[in-house]
Amino acid sequence: MSILQTKGLHHNFSGLKVLFDVNLEVKEGERHAIIGPNGAGKTTLFNVITGTYVPSGGEVFFKGEKATGFKPHKMVRLGMGRSFQITSTFERLTAFQNIRMGVLSRKGVRFNLFQKVDNMPEVTAETNEILKRINLYGERDVPASALSYGKSRSLEISMALATDPDLVMLDEPTAGMSVDETRAAVELIRKITEGKTAVIIEHDMEVVFSLADRITVLHLGTILASGPPEEIKESQAVKDAYLGEMEE
Repeated sequence: MSILQTKGLHHNFSGLKVLFDVNLEVKEGERHAIIGPNGAGKTTLFNVITGTYVPSGGEVFFKGEKATGFKPHKMVRLGMGRSFQITSTFERLTAFQNIRMGVLSRKGVRFNLFQKVDNMPEVTAETNEILKRINLYGERDVPASALSYGKSRSLEISMALATDPDLVMLDEPTAGMSVDETRAAVELIRKITEGKTAVIIEHDMEVVFSLADRITVLHLGTILASGPPEEIKESQAVKDAYLGEMEE
């Protein structure tokens, strides 16, 4: 069963075509990677799907319902979470407070009631449990700005999961990470997306092939290929456009 589909999706910026006739299908429960050269339209596609941009043409369907042009907060309410290519935590807030914002959002608690949330033991317990799961409980009271880059990225990814989405969208989750940080991030993503559906934009092919159940390749704003990792790895068209001759 498909949880996300785009049909004939187009997007232009001042007449410049960035996406052209994109027909994407993501099945429920899979980790689906989107790859492609710089400028292929990957982040634009994410922005259209998550509601940051209204498409110039075509439709977006989420959980079988038309969601074209829905604003980001509505997509979150429908069960879609998202992380960004650039870390977007609240730097002055602690790790605990950042995760708590995601939990509160899922529960529909307005942020202008922050002064009362310390009296919500179920929210505190759930937030602490998430921090333990992502190995950040020891830094629960540390401001996000004081965390290492890798831990800050882990916090941001986990904020997207704190809303308990049916579908999580991860934009370049390992960007800028060291080798060790990347390995830790892969294990974190594998753990926290277990039993969920995830769509991941990623430039690191080792990460892609270790995580993805299915891969879609964007090239010049349209889908060049889509299939299981081994099929994509062996595709000559994909090698010519993006991967190059990959050694086994």
